[in-house]
Amino acid sequence: MTTEADGLFELDEPDQAPPVEQAGAGATAPLAVRMRPRTLDEVVGQGHLLRPGAPLRRLVEGGAAASVLLYGPPGTGKTTIARLLAGVGSRHFVALSALSSGVKELRAVIDDARRRRDRLGQQTVLFIDEVHRFSKTQQDALLGAVEDRLVLLVAATTENPSFSVVSPLLSRSLVLQLRSLTDDDVRSLLRRAVADPRGLDGAVSLAPDAEDALVRLAGGDARRALTALEAAADGVLGTAPADSEPVIDVAAVERAVTEATVRYDRQGDQHYDVISAFIKSIRGSDPDAALHYLARMLVAGEDPRFIARRLMVHASEDIGLADPTALQAAVAAAQVVQLVGMPECRLALAQATIHLATAPKSNAVITGIDEAMADVRAGAAGAVPPHLRDGHYAGAQKLGNAVGYRYPHDDPGGVLAQQYPPDGLVGRDYYRPTTHGAERALAERLPKLRRVVRGERSG
Repeated sequence: MTTEADGLFELDEPDQAPPVEQAGAGATAPLAVRMRPRTLDEVVGQGHLLRPGAPLRRLVEGGAAASVLLYGPPGTGKTTIARLLAGVGSRHFVALSALSSGVKELRAVIDDARRRRDRLGQQTVLFIDEVHRFSKTQQDALLGAVEDRLVLLVAATTENPSFSVVSPLLSRSLVLQLRSLTDDDVRSLLRRAVADPRGLDGAVSLAPDAEDALVRLAGGDARRALTALEAAADGVLGTAPADSEPVIDVAAVERAVTEATVRYDRQGDQHYDVISAFIKSIRGSDPDAALHYLARMLVAGEDPRFIARRLMVHASEDIGLADPTALQAAVAAAQVVQLVGMPECRLALAQATIHLATAPKSNAVITGIDEAMADVRAGAAGAVPPHLRDGHYAGAQKLGNAVGYRYPHDDPGGVLAQQYPPDGLVGRDYYRPTTHGAERALAERLPKLRRVVRGERSG
């Protein structure tokens, strides 16, 4: 075999198939890496995708060239499936993470894929982890290469691609949903890892109650189960007497696992249920419950930008002018998320959450804009009154534009009688302030303003 270096990647001759196992998957590699399935038959779970004739089995066994979007909870085999697809024929495998890669890296991979195809007749499998974190521009940069099959895209996401992947890329890919592993699936993985020479090779035994504890902690996540098993095994092997058989018991599991597993599926019901409970707790003025749900999302790895966006929306939707500083607090938290990131940005998110939860509430902003939009959609969009039209161009006055406009600052009170809405909407009230917080003053002042503006001033 000969190798040609192009300064970025090594171009292997096509008679050298890319390895299916991850580089470095030797004895020092993490247990979850060493136990990564090498064939479809070793994959546990996902029976709906692996049964005879199922799409995934046809792709791997038949060598079909179709781009794939794999979505599902963490630890369900997305990376494994990508590597199995790469192992078909003489494909070249390239992995990128959307967390650390951008358009520049994508273009470099695409250029290299073109050279491999032209020089070696070799197809490139591009695996992108967490593709939902790519911007629209980054996702669009993939379209041409995917459509021309210059690269075989295998993209993994924990979020529903219908909401997180651009439509053109979605339509060019086969979407396969992976499901959380069942308890029996996780149990099977644990037993295999204990006995398999690639794993613990029988160096320890696993007590039934410890196995149950690991299954519970896994929450359907194979990687989490194997990581916890490895940590427990290391603890037992390091302390067991030389003349006794090392046994992983519940105490060993508890010592190894320092943080309780949070059951939180970012693409499924849990994602929507927890964020819904978070917002409703803020709306209900319960900062303690709101902090609980915020903590659940952060510990589970939710994108803090998503949380920040929801706080900004909530600040206007449920607080509005009852506390004009609420939106400022939410925007400031979003800026901290962008500039600082986790884990420190959790403090700004918590501060904004407490601010919003304890602020006086008003839905007058969302009610007002929704009613105004409903009227417009219903056809209540009359002509702009002539005196309000633009008068800054030649001939405007001949059309009557801006003629008769009264400048409010010429009035000592800064407010004067003048028609602002179209004829059909005169007297229509959209904004109705509450008596909560800072809106109390607006609730007292606004009726006076309306009477003056509408010419209803009375002695």
